[in-house]
Amino acid sequence: MKNVNRAAPLTAAACLLAASLTSVTAGTGAYTVTDLGTLGGSMTYATGINASGQVVGSADNAAGYTHAFLYSGATMTDLGALGGSNSTAAGINATGQVVGSADNAAGYTRAFLYSGGMTDLGTLGGDESHANAINDNGQVVGYANTTGNAVQHAFLYAGTTMTDLGTFGGDGSQATGINASGQVVGWANTTGNAGYRAFLYSGTTMTDLGTLGGDTSQATGINASGQVVGTADCTGNAGYHAFLYSGTTMTDLGTLEGRLYSQAAAINASGQVVGSSDVVGGFGVAAFLYAGGTMTDLNSLINPSLNWNLLTAGGINDDGQIVGVGDVGGEYHAFLLTPTVVPEPSTGLIALGLVSTLMLRRRKKAGAVTVEKPRRHHSRRRSSHR
Repeated sequence: MKNVNRAAPLTAAACLLAASLTSVTAGTGAYTVTDLGTLGGSMTYATGINASGQVVGSADNAAGYTHAFLYSGATMTDLGALGGSNSTAAGINATGQVVGSADNAAGYTRAFLYSGGMTDLGTLGGDESHANAINDNGQVVGYANTTGNAVQHAFLYAGTTMTDLGTFGGDGSQATGINASGQVVGWANTTGNAGYRAFLYSGTTMTDLGTLGGDTSQATGINASGQVVGTADCTGNAGYHAFLYSGTTMTDLGTLEGRLYSQAAAINASGQVVGSSDVVGGFGVAAFLYAGGTMTDLNSLINPSLNWNLLTAGGINDDGQIVGVGDVGGEYHAFLLTPTVVPEPSTGLIALGLVSTLMLRRRKKAGAVTVEKPRRHHSRRRSSHR
């Protein structure tokens, strides 16, 4: 997940948390912050988390290479590669299976599934592939080169078979998230490669989710009930904003400080969304939590004396734990945020009533996300802003 959006049923705790965090006062320490450490180098990046709080991502090692890691308990484990030098982890499911991309001995990057060992998932006929997400049924999504290596297409890997999900008539596509019902999200090029659009693939049908008035969009995560998050160009292509797609409606989640750019990375079963947004000053970008109709800078929800700058949030589980990357002591480290908020008793009674109703409506389970090209991203060390 993406980041990982857990495929567990909606819980009372998750609903209570979602309700309580919408009214947290800035600077009250609504989250504890855990530095996940390194593999001997100076940089780590977290991209996904499951319900047990296991975290995946990538980290520099002492030899100067980047390797996928699994953080469980208080231990960061190096997952290695496929005979080459580098690897990255993108998603993890409830049973601790990890997916990502790793170099092989021939120098090609291949999608992998790690379950006690790293397995090469193959390609769509070309040389390379990348895995972005896995659900609790072990279905994997990502993108791979087709025969001749001219284009890359979104794939769904199930059992031992990699299926090409196609495009909207253009050359390329990429799958970024999947829930337990097998619904897949991502982006695909349109006819003539005039642009790319966020898609929801269900059954055998790829549906264009539209935009926020501009030309392009991309989906990055999906939860148990089929709610989708991502990024889309605004009207006149004047900036791009994070969106939440629910039912048939794409909602603009806005930005922090009224800026021009934001992007959503993941969504949990309660509808809490995480990502990053432009801000004024500092690093020019900050991790956000969107809950209850409000986008909040996560830096305002941690103890400022910790001296963290939370830059991007890449995953959230159903207990509200969030992972991402931030600056601490001049280095980029993966972080794990754990909620400390205990809801008021009156709030709890209301939320518990909602839980019983919502659980009757749940029929699906959630998946994860990571995104590559044509991802627009912010420089982590920029002194100017848009």
